[in-house]
Amino acid sequence: MFERFVLGFENIPSLYRALILAGGITLFWLIESAFPLFNLKYNKWRHAGTNIFFTITTIIVNFAFALLIVLASRYSIKHSIGVLQWIQLPLWAQLLVGLLLLDLIGAYLIHFIQHRVKWMWKFHMIHHADTCIDTTSANRHHPVESVFRAVFTLLAVLISGSPMWLVMVYQSLSVLLSQFNHANIRLPFWLDNILAFVIVSPNMHKVHHHYKRPETDTNYGNIFSFWDRIFRTYRFMPVDQLKYGLDVLEGRNDNSLKEQLMMPFDASVKTGR
Repeated sequence: MFERFVLGFENIPSLYRALILAGGITLFWLIESAFPLFNLKYNKWRHAGTNIFFTITTIIVNFAFALLIVLASRYSIKHSIGVLQWIQLPLWAQLLVGLLLLDLIGAYLIHFIQHRVKWMWKFHMIHHADTCIDTTSANRHHPVESVFRAVFTLLAVLISGSPMWLVMVYQSLSVLLSQFNHANIRLPFWLDNILAFVIVSPNMHKVHHHYKRPETDTNYGNIFSFWDRIFRTYRFMPVDQLKYGLDVLEGRNDNSLKEQLMMPFDASVKTGR
């Protein structure tokens, strides 16, 4: 059965990957509409339009890097490069170790770096500029930031030595978990708390979108929550105290595509760094 799972992801059509993306947004959109964490006062469709534009640019960047990632995976296998090529593991263990490494390098590490390097932070600010976080906020990344993330995904594939089926599983989970933990969903506290021991839960990630530091610089995880606990970047905050956006961007229009795209190049923008 596991071999069929591997084969399915190794040959997953682009249409199915698109359906995972669109299906995830649709599912969490419906859930957050029925069980919202906050009753956000905003035009949900206009807000979605801005974020879906950035989702499309993210897809375009990822598509441009797709061939490089395939080549990197094949190269690591052919030349025995990467952790999974150095140790012999059953498929289920390859899946676990590979997901851990891909998530650590391709998500947590680059996210952490973007909060520490000022010129990279200026591009990442677009993600934090959103004052109404919902499931469409998941892929709200400036196109240049999408390049940063794609480069680190490429690096993660080489270091982990991941075969393409594992990369496809990782990217599918990454998309769904990001949509889930950004969704404006009210979960029972006990359930969110249990989930947060293993995966990044909605309440845990919302702290990262609080409008000011130090909360902004915490909870960097995407799939697995324990990276933040291991590297001491975890922070708890009651959700009723949250305020989205960035204090240094108050008064700016977070739904203006032109303003958001040009923000990293605007010398008048304060970074708070």
